[in-house]
Amino acid sequence: MEEEKNYKVLLIGDSDVGKTSIVKRFLDDTFDEDLLCTIGVEFKMKAVEVDGKSVTLCIWDTAGQEKFRALISSYYRGAHGIILTYDVTKRETFKNLQYWLNEIETFSNRANVVKLLVGNKIDKENREVTREEGLEFAKSKAMFFIECSAKTKIGIQQAFEELAHKIIETPSLSEDNENKKKKIKATVSADESNQQGGYCGC
Repeated sequence: MEEEKNYKVLLIGDSDVGKTSIVKRFLDDTFDEDLLCTIGVEFKMKAVEVDGKSVTLCIWDTAGQEKFRALISSYYRGAHGIILTYDVTKRETFKNLQYWLNEIETFSNRANVVKLLVGNKIDKENREVTREEGLEFAKSKAMFFIECSAKTKIGIQQAFEELAHKIIETPSLSEDNENKKKKIKATVSADESNQQGGYCGC
């Protein structure tokens, strides 16, 4: 059986676009209308199977509030995939995507990090950003694109699986992952759980 691989995934975007709701729907298949905003950064893990390969996604859910942005900047390092999220019912969150792309360019240490643009809350009727606008913006920035609803589950599983698939398809990311795991095994004498935690937190 092939060894399971771990990949770091970062969710970014304005506050209240539904990043935490997306993560909770993916991890626990739950949705809470009254979910509080994330404070700082929250970390979760989930194993998925992509193209017959076992993959563990180390998911970092970040706060969108401006006061936390200096803290979050350090979490871009080491990310294999980044999910940029906006609310299709709030055009301002779509306009602010360029800010988040600038943050990736400034703080990410991977030129080839896989970026997925996600338009959330498509279950609502008061849409302000069309699917065509989202798709066109993603194409112009060389990102993958999907729309979803954390409330109804539409597109959630597909978003994470597609991101994992693209990461696996990028040879340099897969090779970097293997090299890093080998280095950890060679230099860390802690138990297996500590090795995994050390890797995912990088």
